[in-house]
Amino acid sequence: MKLLSIAIPCYNSEAYMENCIRSLLPGGDEVEILIVDDGSQKDRTAEIADEYERRYPGICRAIHQENGGHGAAVNTGLKNAAGIFFKVVDSDDWVNGEAYRQVLDTLRQFVLGKNTLDMLITNFVYEKQGAKHKKVMNYRLALPRNELFTWNDTKTFMVGQYILMHSVIYRTELLRDCGLELPEHTFYVDNIFVYQPLPHVHTMYYLDVNFYRYFIGRSDQSVNEKVMIGRIDQQIRVTKLMLGYYDMGKIQNRKLRHYMVRYLEIMMVICSILAIRSGDAENMEKKKELWEHVKKTNMALYLRLRWGFLGQGMNLPGKGGRSLSIAGYKIAQKFFGFN
Repeated sequence: MKLLSIAIPCYNSEAYMENCIRSLLPGGDEVEILIVDDGSQKDRTAEIADEYERRYPGICRAIHQENGGHGAAVNTGLKNAAGIFFKVVDSDDWVNGEAYRQVLDTLRQFVLGKNTLDMLITNFVYEKQGAKHKKVMNYRLALPRNELFTWNDTKTFMVGQYILMHSVIYRTELLRDCGLELPEHTFYVDNIFVYQPLPHVHTMYYLDVNFYRYFIGRSDQSVNEKVMIGRIDQQIRVTKLMLGYYDMGKIQNRKLRHYMVRYLEIMMVICSILAIRSGDAENMEKKKELWEHVKKTNMALYLRLRWGFLGQGMNLPGKGGRSLSIAGYKIAQKFFGFN
């Protein structure tokens, strides 16, 4: 059995996927690198995946499938994972070598010890193209460091500070047991990946290292603002799915419930601000319908989201409302890292 399975969803990724794979190879035989070719046709993605499987047998594995989108590639990675722990690394991202070693050391300690670890959290770095200063998302004020902890031990997350796909490594069986299956042909499903499993996560460990390097800057990236506006329907779809997964009133742990509501809040903010930024009447109608959907399905949650600081900023008219909307937009920028 492997210590860690790492899935790399690849779609026409020949220009950058090797940099990602090479950064993961130092994990050696303890790690399996699942290179999921999601129906690539325009380039050599499939050939590169096969080449690394030949060169590194037992470490790299090429998996080819019909195109199903990022979610389908993650699902395939999880289905094929033989590791005790599971992580997703996007094909245009990479990891830091020294932090990688520390991550593996930490995971190994839990496998050899008596305690069960459900989720390991690390920092990630926004590798924004052209930026001199690299922004780091860390959790030092919100989470205990270098110790096993539960939701009861967490502190306050700052506005705009969330645990994202880049931050997490899950116990593989936990993901399977909670029934995680991401929608196919849908963008922004990484939010589901870090939201749906949360009530099943009981033990966590925060390793304060800058492990994941999150590349920002390609014009075709899903987090480019113009691209996000063009895909607002998919953002809304993911948000509605997340709204429907759990009844917040039944989440017993207060701190977990608060964090999950805050996550839903930022999802509503992103949908709303994209509609506002688009300046399109049809998108504004979609924004209105989304808020009405929450109101009809869960009034208590609607009141919490609508009358929170961010919710008010998305719905108030006039100059003051626009000012709050801009504040919400800046928060959303930090959350997603888009331009």
